[in-house]
Amino acid sequence: MIMTMDVGNTNIKAAVFDGSKLLKRWRATTDIAMTSDQYGIFMADLFRYHELNMGDISGIMISSVVPAINYTIEHMCRDYFHCEPSFLVPGLKTGINIKYENPRELGSDRIANAVAVAHLYGGPSIFIDFGTATTYGVITNRNEFLGGAIGPGLRMMNKALSTGTAKLPAIELVVPSTAIGKSTVSNIQSGILYGYIGSVEHIVGKMQEELGVKARVIATGGMAYLVKENSSVIDEINPDLTLQGLRLIYQIKQTGSIRIKG
Repeated sequence: MIMTMDVGNTNIKAAVFDGSKLLKRWRATTDIAMTSDQYGIFMADLFRYHELNMGDISGIMISSVVPAINYTIEHMCRDYFHCEPSFLVPGLKTGINIKYENPRELGSDRIANAVAVAHLYGGPSIFIDFGTATTYGVITNRNEFLGGAIGPGLRMMNKALSTGTAKLPAIELVVPSTAIGKSTVSNIQSGILYGYIGSVEHIVGKMQEELGVKARVIATGGMAYLVKENSSVIDEINPDLTLQGLRLIYQIKQTGSIRIKG
């Protein structure tokens, strides 16, 4: 069995795979103040609760966009799983051709998403990760990662509005029944939610236009369901896209190749 970990700015997501079968997945808060022992005991409790054996983990593949926590996670893997983790870093073979001007600038989570999309869906596809930031990527039918876009996430927008103004409150992220709000809360909900959904639709539309084809749109991340429920722009949601991509990259690292869907 292998374990994959997606270390994000807000959450750490982890999953255990037996071959291509996902056995369990978890989510924890990203906290750079926690020690390797605290994370290790947390993981040990999860494995015990789900009747899994930490000793059965033969490999660990990690994507991290929080460099400050990498040392802690690395030591947790060594001390509690007795396994040397692999981090997804620039230059690692992934089976896709990255067309970024400087590939070293590309976040490892976006690389993992690109690999998962290329393998599971093929191109042309647009993938969107609704995380702390909202990231977009484009995969062609030649398995090329062309690039994409990065914008603020919904929670970030909500927090920025409430902390950056004197009187506007943080609001529950619920789409209002009408765009014309009748209260301060519904006004903010309309501006943030409808504005955010509109921006997603516009960016996807511009990407489709530049590609010249109707690309499939795959989404992942916490707010994917909210957008899909209120827009027709998303074709499919895959909540495990990044973790699946890391599993595939680990397989490529071990075997040297993997079949990419054409």
